Amino acid sequence: MDLAGPKLRTGPLEPGPAVVRIHPQRDVFGRITAPARVWLTAETAPRPAPSAASASLPVPAGWLALLRAGERLEFTDARDSKRTFKVADVTDNGCWAEATQTAYIVPGAVLRREHGVCKGCEREASVGDLPPRENSILLKPDDLLILTRDLRPGRPSTCDSAGQILAPATIGCTIPGVFDDVRAGESIWFDDGKIGGRIEMVEKTRALVRITQVRLRGEKLRGDKGINLPDSALRLAAMTAKDLEDLPFVAEHADVVELSFANTPRDVEYLQQQLARLGRRQPAIVLKIETRRGFENLPEMLLAAMRAPCCGVMIARGDLAVECGFQRLAEVQEEILWICEAAHVPVTWATQVLETLAKEGMPSRAEITDAAMGERAECVMLNKGPHIHRAVRVLNEILVHMQSHQNKKRSMLRELHLAHTPPQSHVQKSPETITVSGEISVVAP
Repeated sequence: MDLAGPKLRTGPLEPGPAVVRIHPQRDVFGRITAPARVWLTAETAPRPAPSAASASLPVPAGWLALLRAGERLEFTDARDSKRTFKVADVTDNGCWAEATQTAYIVPGAVLRREHGVCKGCEREASVGDLPPRENSILLKPDDLLILTRDLRPGRPSTCDSAGQILAPATIGCTIPGVFDDVRAGESIWFDDGKIGGRIEMVEKTRALVRITQVRLRGEKLRGDKGINLPDSALRLAAMTAKDLEDLPFVAEHADVVELSFANTPRDVEYLQQQLARLGRRQPAIVLKIETRRGFENLPEMLLAAMRAPCCGVMIARGDLAVECGFQRLAEVQEEILWICEAAHVPVTWATQVLETLAKEGMPSRAEITDAAMGERAECVMLNKGPHIHRAVRVLNEILVHMQSHQNKKRSMLRELHLAHTPPQSHVQKSPETITVSGEISVVAP
């Protein structure tokens, strides 16, 4: 079981606009291959669509009951474009409509039944409340981002009519205490290293961040995304109040307790003290190395952890790559493997192993090589995905083939299958051959 540790993340953002985009499927020539499917449901007692829908629109129940299959509904969308729905099916729980043109629907949009369909009947209805879209902040190189100390909802930057920024984007931070430890000039990373910046100024209630590392077209930053401060000496304990609350259950039921963001020997000793205080069976402790400080203090943390009967280390390569730099990750994980082998401590190789295979059903070539490198650890961790069963089978096959080639950092020098397949000669004149001790030497004719 995993103790979550301090989650340094971005705060919430103001909700985005309440608008639904409806669009049909088209082929490469722009021809419609399937209309958009729109579910119309009663706003007083909304029912979920019985199958996949492009959008679900709440409308008055009385008006909904009058709709008939085949009739058309006219409306003007958010861009003042004239659009039409065609009622495809009527059920007890709602109606299905189809759209062959892209439309943007907002609350209050008026749907009108076509003329003459029902004399004296109510012809118009307004779309009810729609959920707001998830908001995001688009950040480009050299943009300014204000990181606030509180968790008031942040917002994207605002611009004037000429496109000049009036107010920079703002976003909060889930652990305000880090503002006491950061300094101007230190680096900061967001969302697993997708967005990098440098802290220009630290004030009492906010920090000004200049974006320096991001794709040229920009990257969107959303709420609840990770924040890394690799240059800052953060005074964050590995265990939070929530972890202490969870620990009795973990100690009773788990074989292994994983300590996230283990940074110092004190973090390890504190966990050991809390487990001893509970007076129950002692699960093994695994130190998750996912910060630069944790990597630098690993020898001392190992000495503390090895006081217990069982311990281990996890190379948590997600945050570790951001903290140490992607270009150094290969070297860092090698050093962790080596020092843990010297200490006779088992290692878990974790984060993004065969991730594309688990999520999309087909691995990249680099992932296969990475999984093979994981054979030098005692355990390899896979993340969840719809194709996880296949990922487990592929990983097992890779490791079985590699285990006779490599044991920890030692090559086993297993005989190669290739060596038993002599090359086919394309020379017209057959050379004289001499066989010595099972090896074939070719002598020029």
